[in-house]
Amino acid sequence: DRFEGRDKEIAVLVDDEGVTVNIPRALLPDEVGAGEVVTITIARDAEATAQVAAEAEQLAAELKATDPGGDIAL
Repeated sequence: DRFEGRDKEIAVLVDDEGVTVNIPRALLPDEVGAGEVVTITIARDAEATAQVAAEAEQLAAELKATDPGGDIAL
């Protein structure tokens, strides 16, 4: 629909039902202008999700290995 913000950095998208979504303009192709129709797809990335989970588990294990246990003295 339009661009807003001091530097026009926010893209205001309006769907066919009138639902408005604001996204950073940087996520759109450079050639997109105000009033143009765009198609946006959002998909789940199971592989990336599994990778992030594995990294979090590894970090938790590393932290647990160095934890002396007991209460924290303040």
